[in-house]
Amino acid sequence: MTSPSIIQPLHQPAPGAATRQVFVRDLTLPALIGVHRHEKDGRQRVRLNLDMEVLEDGWSNQDRLSDVVCYEEIVSAVRDIVAAGHINLVETLAEMTAATCLKDHRVRKVKVRVEKLDVFADAGSVGVEIERVNTQ
Repeated sequence: MTSPSIIQPLHQPAPGAATRQVFVRDLTLPALIGVHRHEKDGRQRVRLNLDMEVLEDGWSNQDRLSDVVCYEEIVSAVRDIVAAGHINLVETLAEMTAATCLKDHRVRKVKVRVEKLDVFADAGSVGVEIERVNTQ
Protein backbone atom coordinates (compact mmCIF):
# COMPACT_ATOMS: atom_id res chain seq x y z
CA MET A 1 0.00 0.00 0.00
CA THR A 2 1.41 3.39 -0.94
CA SER A 3 1.02 6.56 1.05
CA PRO A 4 -0.99 9.39 -0.52
CA SER A 5 1.04 11.99 -2.35
CA ILE A 6 0.94 15.67 -1.42
CA ILE A 7 1.10 16.43 -5.15
CA GLN A 8 -2.34 16.81 -6.69
CA PRO A 9 -3.77 18.20 -9.92
CA LEU A 10 -3.66 21.98 -10.31
CA HIS A 11 -6.23 24.11 -8.47
CA GLN A 12 -6.52 27.80 -7.66
CA PRO A 13 -5.74 29.37 -4.25
CA ALA A 14 -8.57 30.72 -2.13
CA PRO A 15 -10.06 33.94 -3.49
CA GLY A 16 -8.30 36.97 -2.04
CA ALA A 17 -5.28 34.98 -0.81
CA ALA A 18 -2.12 37.07 -0.92
CA THR A 19 0.61 35.34 -2.90
CA ARG A 20 3.97 36.11 -4.42
CA GLN A 21 5.88 34.43 -7.22
CA VAL A 22 9.30 32.99 -6.40
CA PHE A 23 11.24 31.74 -9.38
CA VAL A 24 14.49 30.20 -10.56
CA ARG A 25 15.43 30.81 -14.18
CA ASP A 26 17.72 28.78 -16.41
CA LEU A 27 19.48 26.67 -13.79
CA THR A 28 21.78 24.61 -16.00
CA LEU A 29 23.40 21.50 -14.53
CA PRO A 30 25.37 18.52 -15.83
CA ALA A 31 23.17 15.49 -15.23
CA LEU A 32 23.25 11.74 -15.65
CA ILE A 33 19.84 11.46 -17.28
CA GLY A 34 18.28 9.37 -20.01
CA VAL A 35 17.38 5.82 -20.95
CA HIS A 36 19.86 5.29 -23.76
CA ARG A 37 23.26 3.68 -23.21
CA HIS A 38 25.22 6.80 -24.19
CA GLU A 39 23.15 8.83 -21.69
CA LYS A 40 24.13 6.51 -18.85
CA ASP A 41 27.84 6.87 -19.51
CA GLY A 42 28.18 10.62 -19.46
CA ARG A 43 26.59 13.77 -18.18
CA GLN A 44 24.54 16.07 -20.36
CA ARG A 45 23.23 19.54 -19.73
CA VAL A 46 19.75 20.02 -18.33
CA ARG A 47 18.07 23.35 -17.75
CA LEU A 48 15.45 23.82 -15.06
CA ASN A 49 12.99 26.64 -14.60
CA LEU A 50 10.83 26.86 -11.51
CA ASP A 51 7.84 29.10 -10.78
CA MET A 52 6.43 28.87 -7.29
CA GLU A 53 3.24 30.50 -6.07
CA VAL A 54 3.93 31.27 -2.42
CA LEU A 55 1.22 32.05 0.11
CA GLU A 56 1.97 35.16 2.16
CA ASP A 57 -0.07 33.83 5.08
CA GLY A 58 1.05 35.74 8.16
CA TRP A 59 4.06 37.30 6.42
CA SER A 60 5.41 39.98 8.74
CA ASN A 61 7.67 42.03 6.41
CA GLN A 62 10.44 42.06 9.02
CA ASP A 63 13.15 41.66 6.38
CA ARG A 64 14.12 38.19 7.63
CA LEU A 65 15.12 35.29 5.41
CA SER A 66 13.19 32.93 7.66
CA ASP A 67 9.96 34.67 6.62
CA VAL A 68 10.29 33.79 2.93
CA VAL A 69 10.85 30.81 0.67
CA CYS A 70 14.59 30.82 0.09
CA TYR A 71 15.46 30.24 -3.54
CA GLU A 72 19.06 29.44 -2.53
CA GLU A 73 17.78 26.44 -0.55
CA ILE A 74 15.62 25.35 -3.49
CA VAL A 75 18.55 25.57 -5.93
CA SER A 76 20.78 23.65 -3.52
CA ALA A 77 18.15 20.91 -3.17
CA VAL A 78 17.79 20.60 -6.96
CA ARG A 79 21.56 20.38 -7.32
CA ASP A 80 21.54 17.57 -4.74
CA ILE A 81 18.83 15.68 -6.65
CA VAL A 82 20.83 15.89 -9.88
CA ALA A 83 24.10 14.98 -8.16
CA ALA A 84 22.61 11.94 -6.39
CA GLY A 85 22.89 9.70 -9.43
CA HIS A 86 21.37 8.60 -12.70
CA ILE A 87 17.73 9.44 -13.48
CA ASN A 88 16.05 7.83 -16.46
CA LEU A 89 13.40 10.40 -17.35
CA VAL A 90 13.08 14.18 -17.37
CA GLU A 91 9.57 13.55 -16.02
CA THR A 92 11.09 11.91 -12.93
CA LEU A 93 13.45 14.84 -12.37
CA ALA A 94 10.53 17.25 -12.74
CA GLU A 95 8.42 15.32 -10.20
CA MET A 96 11.30 15.09 -7.71
CA THR A 97 11.93 18.82 -8.07
CA ALA A 98 8.25 19.67 -7.62
CA ALA A 99 8.03 17.49 -4.50
CA THR A 100 11.08 19.24 -3.06
CA CYS A 101 9.55 22.67 -3.61
CA LEU A 102 6.22 21.60 -2.11
CA LYS A 103 7.84 20.44 1.14
CA ASP A 104 7.55 24.07 2.25
CA HIS A 105 3.87 24.49 3.17
CA ARG A 106 3.95 28.10 1.94
CA VAL A 107 4.53 26.93 -1.64
CA ARG A 108 0.99 26.45 -2.89
CA LYS A 109 1.78 25.67 -6.52
CA VAL A 110 4.90 24.98 -8.53
CA LYS A 111 5.56 24.79 -12.25
CA VAL A 112 8.73 22.90 -13.19
CA ARG A 113 10.25 22.81 -16.66
CA VAL A 114 13.12 20.41 -17.32
CA GLU A 115 14.93 20.59 -20.65
CA LYS A 116 17.69 18.42 -22.07
CA LEU A 117 19.86 20.77 -24.11
CA ASP A 118 22.09 18.43 -26.10
CA VAL A 119 19.74 15.81 -27.56
CA PHE A 120 19.18 17.03 -31.13
CA ALA A 121 21.52 19.25 -33.12
CA ASP A 122 18.57 20.92 -34.82
CA ALA A 123 16.53 21.60 -31.63
CA GLY A 124 17.39 23.98 -28.82
CA SER A 125 15.94 21.66 -26.20
CA VAL A 126 13.49 18.88 -25.45
CA GLY A 127 11.77 18.21 -22.16
CA VAL A 128 8.71 18.44 -20.01
CA GLU A 129 6.81 20.98 -17.94
CA ILE A 130 4.54 20.05 -15.04
CA GLU A 131 2.41 21.94 -12.52
CA ARG A 132 1.65 20.58 -9.06
CA VAL A 133 -0.11 21.98 -6.00
CA ASN A 134 0.40 21.53 -2.31
CA THR A 135 -2.58 20.07 -0.45
CA GLN A 136 -1.05 20.40 3.02
